Amino acid sequence: QVQLVESGGGLVQAGGSPRLSCAASGSSFSVNTMAWYRQAPGKQRELVAAISSGGDTNYADSVQGRFTISRDNTKNTEYLQMNSLKPEDTAVYYCHAWIITYSDYKGREYWGQGTQVTVSA
Repeated sequence: QVQLVESGGGLVQAGGSPRLSCAASGSSFSVNTMAWYRQAPGKQRELVAAISSGGDTNYADSVQGRFTISRDNTKNTEYLQMNSLKPEDTAVYYCHAWIITYSDYKGREYWGQGTQVTVSA
């Protein structure tokens, strides 16, 4: 019923500042916490940033001060503004959200399909 779709990935030079977007679509749902995860080649998926429904944020140490997560509740969309990108930031970035629906009144997690971000030196 609910789908998360990321956009904004691609090839970027080191030091670049792309912005990722994730839009939740469907019917009769409410989005609670949203987050961005990433998975680099040969590595486990890790939390990059999270934002609560009230706007509280949390960041991984590796991106603190460089990335900013935000959300537009009127559009059910979250963003990840990435600044001063490093080659180490290369990964598939996944949108994650905890969503309440009529069928899942306690909510459950949803994942986007991921968007590749490749940072070249």
